[in-house]
Amino acid sequence: MTYHLIQLAPGAYDLFLDDTVVASVVRSGLRQPYTWTAELLEDLPRNKRPAPFQNLEHDFPSLEELCAWLGHLTVKTNNRHTARVM
Repeated sequence: MTYHLIQLAPGAYDLFLDDTVVASVVRSGLRQPYTWTAELLEDLPRNKRPAPFQNLEHDFPSLEELCAWLGHLTVKTNNRHTARVM
C-alpha cells in the first residue's frame, strides 16, 4: 500500500491510498502551532480501516509528523506543481 497527498488549497490535501482517495488532511488554526488532522472519508469498522488508521481521525502537530506516520509519502503541492517525499 502506498499513500500520497495531493494539495487542494493551502492547508488542505486529499490522501490517496494507491489510486483511491481515502481521507482528507487539513490544517486547523489561524496561527502556529497548527494542528494537522487526517480523517478517513468512510466510517469503516476498525478491522477494515487502512493501516495505520486506528480511529477515524488522527491529529498531529506538523505535516511532517503526519507524513512520517503514513510512511514518508509523496506530497504533490499545487503552488509549484512538484512532488516531494516527506
